[in-house]
Amino acid sequence: MTMRERIHSGKLFTDYCEGLPEDRMQAKRRMMEFNATRPDALADRVQIMAEVFGKETKAWIEPPFYFCYGTNIEIGEGTYINFNCNFVDDTKIIIGKKVLFGPAVTIATVGHPINPNYREYMYAEPVKIEDNCWIGAGSIICPGVTIGENSVIGAGSVVTKDIPANSVAVGNPCKVMRTINEHDMEYYYKDRKITQQDLDEEASLR
Repeated sequence: MTMRERIHSGKLFTDYCEGLPEDRMQAKRRMMEFNATRPDALADRVQIMAEVFGKETKAWIEPPFYFCYGTNIEIGEGTYINFNCNFVDDTKIIIGKKVLFGPAVTIATVGHPINPNYREYMYAEPVKIEDNCWIGAGSIICPGVTIGENSVIGAGSVVTKDIPANSVAVGNPCKVMRTINEHDMEYYYKDRKITQQDLDEEASLR
């Protein structure tokens, strides 16, 4: 088994061989290039994102954006990633369509043994965020976590376990508080009701 195979199978690994340092260096160059783009250089960003992820990606990413490899990240169409997000992608990070990220969200696919004698080693487990999720500012998503579709993760949460679909979950450690309900379908914030008039007016201003 190669080191790359060890990484993607969840076994202990180090990342000093098989071209892994060179891949990370290339990723850092692309990351610096992306983060240095002008606000109006949208075509440049699209091109660099295609190089980072290895394919065209129809998402919006606000610089600065940080990652280890880039090529282990898959992002669905219509997803929005706010500034200062950090993706530690030693193995797969799969993000669905129309996912919203607040600022400074961290996704970590890598951990270390608690045993200090083996702390130099790492293990990796993939992270998956399904369609239409909203990840609040400053949240941390730990290795091996799946967040089900439509769910909301409250700002500052530390997600250590899977979150089922259609959930509102918050805290450290992050726990499901409730499911998305009929009230949520009618009100966008506290007692502020979603009305067709508001939606039509907003659309007319675009």
